[in-house]
Amino acid sequence: MANRLLYLARHGEAIDDGDLSTRGRQQADLLGQRLATVPLTAVHHGPLPRATQTADVISRHLPDVPMHCSQVVGDYVPPVPDLRALPEVYARFLDGVNADEYAAGATLAAAALAQHAAPTTTDTHELIITHSFLIAWFVRHALDAPDARWLGLNAANCALTVILYRPHRPPTLISFNDTSHLPPDLRWTGFPPELHV
Repeated sequence: MANRLLYLARHGEAIDDGDLSTRGRQQADLLGQRLATVPLTAVHHGPLPRATQTADVISRHLPDVPMHCSQVVGDYVPPVPDLRALPEVYARFLDGVNADEYAAGATLAAAALAQHAAPTTTDTHELIITHSFLIAWFVRHALDAPDARWLGLNAANCALTVILYRPHRPPTLISFNDTSHLPPDLRWTGFPPELHV
C-alpha cells in the first residue's frame, strides 16, 4: 500500500502581501534546510510573488526536485456553504467576498484536494507552498470537519504542516504549524502580536 505524505507551508513573511521581507527570506531558507533530507518528489507553489519567492529560496536546498506553479494551490477563499450560519466575527471577515469569488474558491479547493489528497499508487512526498487559507482547508478536510471550519485556523509563515494519506484509512494529521526549525524571533509571524507565544 502506498502512502502520500503532504507537506504544507505558508509562504515567508511578506511586505504588504507582496515580496518577501528579509525575515521572510530567512524563514524560507531555514525551512529549505529542514526539508533538504526529505525525499520530496515535487514542490507546488501558488503564483503570487510571496509564494513563488519562498519556493525559489527553498529550491536551493532541493536542487533535483521539480517546482510547479499552480493556481490550485494559490490564494483564494475556500468554500463557506452558509454564510448566515457563521459566527458574526467570521461573517464580518468574509464580508467583502463576492459570489464569483466564492464559486471560484470552491472549484479550486476541490481541485486541490483531488490533486494532492487522493490515493496514490507509489509512495509520494510532496511540498505545497501556499497561503494560510488553503492550509486550513487541508487540515479541515483531514479532520473531517464541516466545510466552514477552515475559518479560525491560521498558519505561521514557513511553519510546517504534514498530513499522511493512506488507502482505506482517514487522513492523519501528523503535525500542524510546526515552527521548530525557526528561531524564536522568526516564529509566529502571520499571527496578530497578541497571539505570539
